[in-house]
Amino acid sequence: MKAYDAVVIGGGPAGITAALYLARSGCSVSLFEQLTPGGQVLQTESLENYPGYPQGIKGYELADLFAAHLDGLDIDRPTGAVESVSGAAGRFSVRAGGGEEYAAKTVLVCSGARHRQLGLENEDRLVGRGVSYCALCDGNFFRGQTVAVVGGGNAALEESLYLAKIVDKLHLIHRREGFRGLKVYQDRLESMPDKVEIHRNTVITSLDGDAQLTSLSLRNVQNGAEEKLPVDGLFVYVGFAPVTSFLPQELQRDDQGFIVTDTEMRTSIPGIFAAGDIRSKLCRQVITAAGDGATAAQAAFVFLEQLHA
Repeated sequence: MKAYDAVVIGGGPAGITAALYLARSGCSVSLFEQLTPGGQVLQTESLENYPGYPQGIKGYELADLFAAHLDGLDIDRPTGAVESVSGAAGRFSVRAGGGEEYAAKTVLVCSGARHRQLGLENEDRLVGRGVSYCALCDGNFFRGQTVAVVGGGNAALEESLYLAKIVDKLHLIHRREGFRGLKVYQDRLESMPDKVEIHRNTVITSLDGDAQLTSLSLRNVQNGAEEKLPVDGLFVYVGFAPVTSFLPQELQRDDQGFIVTDTEMRTSIPGIFAAGDIRSKLCRQVITAAGDGATAAQAAFVFLEQLHA
């Protein structure tokens, strides 16, 4: 069994930053990446609010820069999912999907969150057949067609702006009157009435189509009016669900399942730290994930020093 001072779970901004700080502090580190380094940054077309890039930067470009910062550092980087974390401070066991086990004195959970589903009948069946959760990944398949985006936060508005550049018509559907996303994004979308139609106070009640999505059934929550909306694609941005199924049940979570930490990223289990979108917090952005990762790494380093004392 390979043994490390720290095992970092998740290769997004939080995990990469945590691994970077720990390795530079002289700790032995293993960084688990399920797919490609970058996390949800890879699903973002462009970032306009990351300091240092006043003209914006493509999501994949920033992800590549994050990953490149690890080059030359002594960090093991196994690929794959983590199935379980067990044990106690100083002697944790991290079990990977292939059955391998890794010993760790401390664990940093940076596994992030994944897009929530609408929970409608046919949703799973129509994924890849008109239903998507990533405009950057799948938007090009709908070039020149009619699509809908459902959601009211920054993700929904940002991806609507991206899609509006390539589709013929975009319908933005939100269950409330007001949006949670930035006003600058709202203003841009509202300035394109020929391309973008906004459906406020509206919910999707069904996804229609057999082999392919063909239309959405909509209902206005204020007056009960119903309509059929023909679309070729639907992009869903209705929040995120934390990736925590591999963690001990006794680890404290909030009512939505996100991990509760203190300001130093310490969880309810000594020796386990959490950083990034997996945390229970107000703001989930790339810059806050990186900041969480740095804080968690420093707190873990202090923990290791006390463990050795």
